[in-house]
Amino acid sequence: MAIIPKLAMIPSGYKDGKLYSVLPSDGVGDFDVTRGSNATRINKNGLIETVTGNTPRLDYPLIDGVVSGCPSLLLEPGKTNQLQRSQELENAYWINNGVTITSNNTISPDGTLNADLLTGVSGGFGVVRFSTWTATNKVASCFAKKGSTSAFKITNGSLSYIGVAFNLENGTVTNEDSGFEGSIEDYGNGWYRCTAIDTLGRNGTFSLNVTSASESVYLWGAQLESDYKTSYIPTTTSVVTRFADTANNAGNASTFNDSEGVLMVDISALANESTFRGISLNDGSTSNMVLIYFTTTPNNILIYTTSSGIQSNLTHTVSDLTEFTKIAIRWSLNNVSLWINGVKVGEDLTAISPVGMNKIAFDSGTGVENMYSKVKQLQYYNTALTALELETLTSYTSFNAMALAKNYKIQ
Repeated sequence: MAIIPKLAMIPSGYKDGKLYSVLPSDGVGDFDVTRGSNATRINKNGLIETVTGNTPRLDYPLIDGVVSGCPSLLLEPGKTNQLQRSQELENAYWINNGVTITSNNTISPDGTLNADLLTGVSGGFGVVRFSTWTATNKVASCFAKKGSTSAFKITNGSLSYIGVAFNLENGTVTNEDSGFEGSIEDYGNGWYRCTAIDTLGRNGTFSLNVTSASESVYLWGAQLESDYKTSYIPTTTSVVTRFADTANNAGNASTFNDSEGVLMVDISALANESTFRGISLNDGSTSNMVLIYFTTTPNNILIYTTSSGIQSNLTHTVSDLTEFTKIAIRWSLNNVSLWINGVKVGEDLTAISPVGMNKIAFDSGTGVENMYSKVKQLQYYNTALTALELETLTSYTSFNAMALAKNYKIQ
């Protein structure tokens, strides 16, 4: 007989800042979600949609530009789009450098007629913003679609227009100049989100370009931000900051068993950050908790249990934390183990169990070191599962299920 979790969250429903958990059915396991601003997500129709503050973002995965599978909970740090008029390249805010801009010329990734057509005429063949690339704000992106040409570039105009080149027909990065890293994502209907990161953090001019006169591409949603690319932040007359997401306070003291249990999560990191990020079952402090940690070491997972001091400390490195990974920590008296994708990867046979735990939070126990990530599911069991049960819980039922979960394309 299958063991039923005491708390189970699969992102599927929300209301008034509450992210519903399937179990328990009385709402005690619901998460409080906060965010002090609007933000965007990919909705069930594959379109970019703005949701209001404190609304959980159920973000749908895209494979080859088509929604494939169930949504994940999107939790992001605060970020600022340093570019104004992100959807209005014809606006005087943008400096026209040898192009013509035809505004509102085609349907954009948000499903409305608000994307512009950029056509080269002479000279630089682009639109630019001066003094925008900096050591901090080094991640540039824009949604682009093939017009008369598939060739598109995001460049630093102050550095002889070096940057990243893209092919908008086959969805590839065709060139990365020295000190740049590029990526491209398929958003469907011919649209791609193109990203260029200046890894050297040089100052300069943000520029969106075709390569010669008479060539044209459709553009929408320009963004310049820090550290790594995040969800699109629309702007008009000023720069806009999207505030950080938090999700916490699921459960209460009666939900959890002090002596033993299992905490499992199916999760992908947004990036390999230089910060610690945690998911914890805790007592409102770090004194008694079970913690799943992403560390400052790339692709490194660490788990703690504490009971008036650290009782267990296990680590494991995966190939890529930005892919979905099933992680479970099992604890009981003198028996703590870490399971990842169906395999036990660590064990501690000396740990004392925590006591007094009363909530689950996407942080390290005291509202800091928030877990910025995409989350497909979270489960808590109030009994220590067997090895076979843990193997089953953290495994995929088939190759197709694994491919879909990790957003792989099956040829």
